[in-house]
Amino acid sequence: MTSGPGIQADLRAPETILSAAARTLDFSKPVAILLIAVLHFIPDADGPRKIVKRLLDAVPPGSYLVVQHAPSDIRGDEMAASARHYNAASAAPIGARTHDEVARFFDGLEMIGPGLVDLPQWLASDELDSGVTSYVGIGRKPGVTS
Repeated sequence: MTSGPGIQADLRAPETILSAAARTLDFSKPVAILLIAVLHFIPDADGPRKIVKRLLDAVPPGSYLVVQHAPSDIRGDEMAASARHYNAASAAPIGARTHDEVARFFDGLEMIGPGLVDLPQWLASDELDSGVTSYVGIGRKPGVTS
């Protein structure tokens, strides 16, 4: 595998992302799809679950999906106020989701570690709690790997 320049594309254009990634990655071997602090910028109307499914369909068994997502049901009032403040100043509004809504991105995957939890729980450390709240999960695409 070689490294190259990053891919500059909108997540709502998964075919563009996959085409560019195929120039660097070997999709016959497991890869990791890292969707860190990005899915909460894709509104439900733009089909974020369909986008994730398309990306997962393109990768082989043994590949991983890593998601970090703003929650709407952890410290709900505080998070809602933060989202309102952010959205008032941003051209790209944030749309937090519940645990169940974020968990749907992992449909069909084998969850790794503690599952889908708040970041300090995933890391098993309160020392790393910076006050930022987010759901974090890692799922593995099942099946035989070569």
